Amino acid sequence: MPRFNWILPAILTATCAACAADHTADTLDVVKKGVADKKAMLVDVREENEWTSGHLKDATLLPLSELKAGVTADKLKEKLGDTKVLYLHCGSGKRCLTAADLLKKQGYDVRPLKEGYADLVKAGFEKAK
Repeated sequence: MPRFNWILPAILTATCAACAADHTADTLDVVKKGVADKKAMLVDVREENEWTSGHLKDATLLPLSELKAGVTADKLKEKLGDTKVLYLHCGSGKRCLTAADLLKKQGYDVRPLKEGYADLVKAGFEKAK
């Protein structure tokens, strides 16, 4: 009788891959319009020291470390409001994927951006003064 020790790990890997966040296919023009129309929000998941060094004018800070530590639903609602779509960004497009997974579990429509902070500034997103 053949051994099927590989089946469960294969199923779990496929299932987890399907659940993991991926970068959004939305263009940066779509992101800009959504934010301008107040139908979407930019969420910066970098840490506070990175935010202090420079951030986007229209972004809200929600550090990944805070999300990992466990933010209450009330605190999330206070920070994020009832915004329909959350565009997450970080320094290089990697941390926002982890943040997206955490926020998805809370019921948010998250769309992580592949572009990092510097890329967004180069693409015309306004820096805060």
